[in-house]
Amino acid sequence: MHAFRISARTIAFALALAGTTLLFTAAQADTVTEWNSIWLDCIRATGGPPCPIARAGAMVHAAVYDAVNSIHPQYVVYLATIPAAADASPDAAAAAAAHDVLVALYPARQTILDAALAASLGRIPDGDSKTAGIQIGQQAALNVIQARQNDGSDDATPYTIGTAPGEWRPTYPDYTSPPFSPNWGIVTPWVIQSGQQFRPRGPLDFTDLQRILIDPKYTKMFRDVKELGARNSKKRSVYQTQTAFFWANDVDGTYKPPGHLNAVAQVLSAQRHLTLEENARFFAILNLALGDAGIVAWDCKYRTGVDFWRPITGIREADTDRNPLTIADPTWEPLNAFTPPFPAYISGHATFASTAAAIFRKYFGTDKMTFTVTTDEPLYTGGARTYRTFSEAAVENAQSRIFLGVHWQFDADDGLAAGRALGEYVFAHALLPLDAGAPLASATPAARLSLPVAAGAAPGTIKYTLTASGSVRVAIFDVRGRLVRTLIDGWQAAGPQVVRWDRRDAGGGSVAAGIYFARVEANRTAISAKIAVFK
Repeated sequence: MHAFRISARTIAFALALAGTTLLFTAAQADTVTEWNSIWLDCIRATGGPPCPIARAGAMVHAAVYDAVNSIHPQYVVYLATIPAAADASPDAAAAAAAHDVLVALYPARQTILDAALAASLGRIPDGDSKTAGIQIGQQAALNVIQARQNDGSDDATPYTIGTAPGEWRPTYPDYTSPPFSPNWGIVTPWVIQSGQQFRPRGPLDFTDLQRILIDPKYTKMFRDVKELGARNSKKRSVYQTQTAFFWANDVDGTYKPPGHLNAVAQVLSAQRHLTLEENARFFAILNLALGDAGIVAWDCKYRTGVDFWRPITGIREADTDRNPLTIADPTWEPLNAFTPPFPAYISGHATFASTAAAIFRKYFGTDKMTFTVTTDEPLYTGGARTYRTFSEAAVENAQSRIFLGVHWQFDADDGLAAGRALGEYVFAHALLPLDAGAPLASATPAARLSLPVAAGAAPGTIKYTLTASGSVRVAIFDVRGRLVRTLIDGWQAAGPQVVRWDRRDAGGGSVAAGIYFARVEANRTAISAKIAVFK
């Protein structure tokens, strides 16, 4: 697709403090944000669709988080706690973890990544602390890489392109086929249970294409995007045109939508002076949520029976939609030079943006935070933009796709709703402070850690502490919420308890490598712990 080969300029991030504009540069970065920037450079250099990029960010920062948190355990682990000396270097651990995951994801950039690692480690004094940190980071990276080996991200099942009114089909001018990432909705989630978990009811609450196409609300949305999103629109303002490009980052050479939101996170981190440990959790929970946002959005795009056509198709072929109030224009073109090659509903930009805004709002405890950011988009000609709330930025991001002429309003609205619910769920269920668990469990990492990480290691151990005697159920579930095996279902006395799982299902067969959840229920209280099974 020719439009994905445009290169973008190198940028700096600006933030406004006390009326003075300061440049956010690498000199202000810690190891976590430094390697976040290195990942953004990998995106710029290699390009590609947004979902694999979001997956890469989740992998990098899950590994960094587990590495740093193993040394200074303050939060529930993501995959596994790695045995660590208290004086091991968290900077070395973070750098090694990010490096090894990035090399696995971007092998052609190994020389560049090796040089970046040498620079990071060169700032750390040689000795046992540095060596231990490197080993911890390497193990954290290996854990993540192994856990995602069979996550469905390489599913190449062919997609059947529709021809009926309302159905998505490749678009002018390049008619890219096959579409991008048609099976991403069934990729193994990071925190949520499945891609369907936050699925909207459908455009205008319908799942019948013809019912959507004749609805008066669709007619209005049709007219809006036809006027506002047209290449030579007379209704779209200069600010709206610039907004369309500011949030785009669709072309190769940019850091793409997930990277843009990470760039925003870097500004917020610098503005709030987050520590290394805080950044490890902040960027991990953001990117785990963005990883799930891609799964949720692409589930809607391809797996609901409403693989909805893009505006350029709907407007050019309006004479087929059985709606007398939608007037066809066979030569209509959007502001953008191309239309992304996948169905419209829901908007990926809106879902990613709203997910990030929910994470930011929950992490900082407020929606009101003034921040100033710029963009990688080469067609944007304005300056840095300032926002006063996270919601404001997310809504503008979503609306930008109507101004660009590539989305309908319900794509934006339902993407915002799904992303908000998703972000709030992830923040409430992942990487929680160790003292925030239910009273059922002790607040130590061992109470939440389930399996050893080494291949061929002894069977896993689930430890928990009951505050009172009573009926207890301990069960294992897969990432889709399906029961794998019940380990305990009966009465237990108050005090410490140990349950061992031999990695077998209810039928006695060995489970596949991947992510599982141990759930302990007692006294009308429940806690869950994530388990990574390695082969």
